[in-house]
Amino acid sequence: MGTARIDALFERDRACQGAGITLDEVTGGRAVARMKVTEEMSNAHGIGHGGYVFLLADAAFSYACNSYGPVALAQGAQVTFLAPAQIGDELVAEATERIRSGRQGVYDVTVRTTTGTVVAEFRGQSVLVAGVPHSA
Repeated sequence: MGTARIDALFERDRACQGAGITLDEVTGGRAVARMKVTEEMSNAHGIGHGGYVFLLADAAFSYACNSYGPVALAQGAQVTFLAPAQIGDELVAEATERIRSGRQGVYDVTVRTTTGTVVAEFRGQSVLVAGVPHSA
């Protein structure tokens, strides 16, 4: 997947562990994460709850902006849901850095099914946090 530091971060990421999210790839400014939509993730309409789709996108965003070393946190994020995630779908989120300038970063994440249907587009803004170690 990546460096020992990213592996250690992921081991401590209880939200990802609980949702069954896995990391396929983490490189400078880029990350790919995946998750299978389970019955427990369904909403009242019988489709995947948007909160889980957001969680997957946010996880890919987090690992992309933390791929360089300094601690980066989300400063803001927004999502546009484009198609419903169905129970049983495997979703893949690909995060790509658009720009880093000073302490700020902007990242786009596309969430797709493994058959290529785009489920959501996510944009996250990151900020580097001085003095916060990764092990905290």
